[in-house]
Amino acid sequence: MALLWDTDPGAAERYAIALGAGAARVDSQPAVLRGLGADPAEVLVVIGVGVDLGAACELAEVCRIEYPHVGIVLLRSRLDVTVLASALRSGVREVVTPDDLTGLAEAARRSRELSARVATVTGDAVREGRVITIFSAKGGVGKTTFATNIGAYLASVGHKVLVADLDLAFGDVGISLQLVPHNSIRDLVGMSGGLDERALESIVTHHGSGLDVACAPPEPSDADRVPGQTIAELIKVARRAYDFVIIDTPPAFTEHVLAAFDNSDRLLLIATLDIPAVKNLRITLDTLDLLGNPKESRVVVLNRSDAKVGLDADDVVTAIKTPIAATVPSSSDVPASVNRGVPIVLDDPRHAVSMALRLLTDQHLTSGAPPVTGAAGEEDDTQMTRRGLRDQRRRTERWSLARGGRR
Repeated sequence: MALLWDTDPGAAERYAIALGAGAARVDSQPAVLRGLGADPAEVLVVIGVGVDLGAACELAEVCRIEYPHVGIVLLRSRLDVTVLASALRSGVREVVTPDDLTGLAEAARRSRELSARVATVTGDAVREGRVITIFSAKGGVGKTTFATNIGAYLASVGHKVLVADLDLAFGDVGISLQLVPHNSIRDLVGMSGGLDERALESIVTHHGSGLDVACAPPEPSDADRVPGQTIAELIKVARRAYDFVIIDTPPAFTEHVLAAFDNSDRLLLIATLDIPAVKNLRITLDTLDLLGNPKESRVVVLNRSDAKVGLDADDVVTAIKTPIAATVPSSSDVPASVNRGVPIVLDDPRHAVSMALRLLTDQHLTSGAPPVTGAAGEEDDTQMTRRGLRDQRRRTERWSLARGGRR
């Protein structure tokens, strides 16, 4: 991510190749400082050619004192001795011409690496949560079920988790959890450029499991009113506020989905045993290659893997030329749990689907903490401790009472 101080409204788009689609353009020094104050994780400011050299150097001097981990890259049409001397004296890290996008990308990379070393030495490294985007280019494969269940499971073992519904036209996360949101992601648009944790909290709906949800707008027409930059900003703020951010998506490469891809640590790609789903997964993998998405961030999952439809997992691997990381069986209990508004991982922790989802999460989506479940391949009571099982049952009982005793 980067803050781009430039007077040209089209600057962010022009430099997107070098800085990434999530670069946020601002048009004043106070706006830059507000952005740095609101997002401690931000480590790069790029100053455009339209900004006066004196004002650019003044900002660099302020950042050198107040934000020593932040790097300044200056764009100038001419790289003469006077410009370079003034820039370097004030603390600017590098000066690049605006037409040298490769040079700008390299300068941004070097600056970020230096900022990471500064943070390590000073002990000011910013804690960031993990962003997991769940995607399939075909609808009906179970993305929302995965998002809500993985999120609920992580919340149940003590993590702070947000599920963000980026299917802004037809999102089902809220209704799957039987939530009645008062606000939605659409309400963040008016706060773009200044989003912080308080703004995010104002649109979040809390679920009884401890899970937080940023719901899709109630009207499909609102989807077009949410710019991709707002989504990128939402993810940046959420990453700082939560241990895990789980992103549900529509079955299309929208600007919102691309913003999520750019800001994700893991991409959970779902397929089912039907030719259209496999074909779309192959296209998705090819598209991600073209976008430069790292292969190591992708986790391919086969949902409803035991369906008897003339295809099997080996056929899928042959078609997509990528190994399947995990499989999840089919069960009519899954839609039944959705109809009750209780994720199956909590409603029935020992169910085969629940155990497969927990194993997937522990082995492929989390890092730094030991798995909660048992050893890989075990499918007996050892996959959940007695204490964890009691906690799950208590939560389910509380939800049942809250809904008038319905199970």
